[in-house]
Amino acid sequence: MASPIREPSIKNSPSPATSRSTGSRENQSSSANRGGTPIPEEEHGADLPLTMSASVVLSSLPRDAHKALADVEAVDIGKVTVRFQPLPGAPMLKNRVFKISASQKFETVVKFLRKKLDCKDTDSVFCYVNSVFAPGLDEGVGGLWRCFKTDEQLIVAYSMTPAFG
Repeated sequence: MASPIREPSIKNSPSPATSRSTGSRENQSSSANRGGTPIPEEEHGADLPLTMSASVVLSSLPRDAHKALADVEAVDIGKVTVRFQPLPGAPMLKNRVFKISASQKFETVVKFLRKKLDCKDTDSVFCYVNSVFAPGLDEGVGGLWRCFKTDEQLIVAYSMTPAFG
């Protein structure tokens, strides 16, 4: 003997306005969420630290993220001192210390150095920060200075041939 299929009663439904025509519990709950009001957020004393990937579901950034973004923007204001250091076999500059805007990309440093060395379009110039690594041309000078400065200067070693790795 088969028992009859029973639809949920309106009394037991979380939202009395939901349609009984589908009979699917999943469809009823999703239709209830679409028409309902959002759940109010509770006020609390401190924002918990959240990853930026969680910001996809947030309506606004937490206070600590706003502060971090403001700090990053503030760092790229002003000038940075760059000291060019020739590696063996590279020509020396008369003046080796220059100032550049912190908001510029490392590409600007390389173009400036090529101009000072009077390089042709076919000449290569290899630049290394602290004689350790070659940063990408799209790296910010302010960020490089902040992370790798020595005596408040960004040391850029240069060579006409590959020097490392």
